[in-house]
Amino acid sequence: MSDAPHGPLDRLLAALDLREIEGWGPRGEEDVWRGESVPGPGRRVYGGQVLSQALLACGRTVEDDRLPHSLHAYFLREGALDSPIDFAVERLRDGRSFSARRTHAIQAGRPILSLTASFQVDQPGYETQAAMPADVPPPEEVTSAFEALRGIDHPAARYWAFDSAFELAHIGGALYVGPADDPRPEQMVWMRARHAIDSDDLLLHRALLAYGCDQVMLEPVLRAAGKSWADVGGTVPMASLDHAMWFHRDARADEWLLYVQESPGAQGGRGLGLARVYDRAGALVATIAQEGMVRLPA
Repeated sequence: MSDAPHGPLDRLLAALDLREIEGWGPRGEEDVWRGESVPGPGRRVYGGQVLSQALLACGRTVEDDRLPHSLHAYFLREGALDSPIDFAVERLRDGRSFSARRTHAIQAGRPILSLTASFQVDQPGYETQAAMPADVPPPEEVTSAFEALRGIDHPAARYWAFDSAFELAHIGGALYVGPADDPRPEQMVWMRARHAIDSDDLLLHRALLAYGCDQVMLEPVLRAAGKSWADVGGTVPMASLDHAMWFHRDARADEWLLYVQESPGAQGGRGLGLARVYDRAGALVATIAQEGMVRLPA
């Protein structure tokens, strides 16, 4: 899928190109980075953007041979689109194999996200993985959001069809305009960046994976409840609360990745989403968990 110059993916990549700023962080941190925001489907900063920027800020302070293998983050406040976000990075530890970093995303003097990430030197070791589901239709045979929403005259539909940096193709149908025919707490989604990315920076591709996944992590909760994105913000207030990722193998964000998702349950106005992410060859590249506020009727 092509993208015009300065299109949605190019704008995202520009926002992820953090600039180092002089001065000290609010807790005496030596490394402070600043990023801008890109418009999302709502009127606030998209959580996946802040998540990916925070991971990049941490990663820019470790040695080049160390990539993130895990992150844990809490979304604390909504972010404003018209104000830059600063990331003050605390260097927790640098060992022979692992490095640990912590950062807070600060906007207008208040934290909007807190993230801790661990980085590791590439090392050999025992390998095993849960197998990718069999008989999954390839992405070329699945209707993508670009196709399904292109002719719908609605702001959200126009965003997903024309302004999204990622292309999504839901196996069995998406939840954009209506609930699923089969309301189960499971789904599978193909996802890739809107066009090829002229970079082999593996840290950037892992950050883009963090960005993209936030779009779908709570969908199994909606699917099980017989709801759709058309209900969110109206009868179903929803927001990400915390997010965890484990990176198992290298992957490019501009190549199709399969998200195999489920929701173990929902309670107390919260829902939990899990995902295993595979490349087209069937290699498990990441595992993700996210809990969100999903205030469904009792």
